[in-house]
Amino acid sequence: MTQFRTPLPPSRLPKVGTTIFTVMSALAAERGAVNLGQGFPDFEGDPALVDAVTQAMREGHNQYPPMTGVPVLREAVASKIEALYGKRYDATSEITITAGATQAIITAILAVVGPGDEVIVLEPNYDSYIPNIELAGGMAVKVALQAETFRPDFPAIAAAITPRTRAIIVNTPHNPSATIWRAADLDTLAEILRPTDVLLIADEVYEHMVFDGEVHASACAHPELAARAFVVSSFGKTFHVTGWKIGTVAAPAPLSAEFRKVHQFNVFTVNTPMQHGLSRYLANRAPYLELSAFYQRKRDLFRAGLAGTRLRLLPSEGSYFQVVDYSAISDLGEADFCRWLTTEIGVAAIPLSAFYEDGRNQGLARFCFAKQDSTLNTALGRLARL
Repeated sequence: MTQFRTPLPPSRLPKVGTTIFTVMSALAAERGAVNLGQGFPDFEGDPALVDAVTQAMREGHNQYPPMTGVPVLREAVASKIEALYGKRYDATSEITITAGATQAIITAILAVVGPGDEVIVLEPNYDSYIPNIELAGGMAVKVALQAETFRPDFPAIAAAITPRTRAIIVNTPHNPSATIWRAADLDTLAEILRPTDVLLIADEVYEHMVFDGEVHASACAHPELAARAFVVSSFGKTFHVTGWKIGTVAAPAPLSAEFRKVHQFNVFTVNTPMQHGLSRYLANRAPYLELSAFYQRKRDLFRAGLAGTRLRLLPSEGSYFQVVDYSAISDLGEADFCRWLTTEIGVAAIPLSAFYEDGRNQGLARFCFAKQDSTLNTALGRLARL
């Protein structure tokens, strides 16, 4: 049989391979380990939300919706933002429904970043940011968050700004460190950006998971930053339906116009019945207003169970993650320790080195506690061996 050659073009992402999340999830399944690695719930969303989507399907909402999202959902999102953060976005020109937050982020980057542009990325960071910037032809300028505390290093951020800086990406509550920015941090960032034209991409997918009485500091609530920001949120994270891949972007009309130019060609539009179902479900504010208390209880359960181990707990101020220092247990590198933890202890975690481009090792691992109590208790029983 004749063998034909497959042409192989130069890779657009030559440094990208299989992610550690896929590797660790596969290893956890192979070894029967409790998977506290990848960040998704192992419980279902509210049946009332599923019913609302089912009703929308039966009502005939099954064809293409408007490219920007169905009007009733965009209006519901605008009203929610106004109630929470005091900022009124125009639902017609400033709110766009996206196929999840990851699509929202790459679309914002492709909309405003071109060849030679720089984007400041605060490490450790969600793993899509840098590949997104590279696909746009830009260059990621990495600025490390402060060691141990993961607080923003504002002098370093200011020093990283050049005439080529197009944007900065800020994620709060933060994945993977579970730290949060506060209003004073946004004030400082605004002061740094004030004399520049640098845009802000605010990744706020964990906005409703902030603990210990703290309040989420949204860029929407900061008028000066809101004027230059794409603010990204996620229905999947908020309502325990990560597989639905529906998110939102709020941005001033001129920025939204540029965003939509790209959005219409990389996804065009988003699942119609889910949009109608979500618009109805948002009429009840309790599911997202009560989410912080829901996850704080899980965080406290998990932290209490880890307290008897030799793992040192770093603060978990928001999101559904817990970072631990394992240096009292092992001197293995982070990836090797997480493999050992999965195979020998039976609990999967993610090495923090996966969130740095240089793969630095600090003796840290990240757990996800967005799990049923029974799952957490099983994991804690195994981790007690530490």
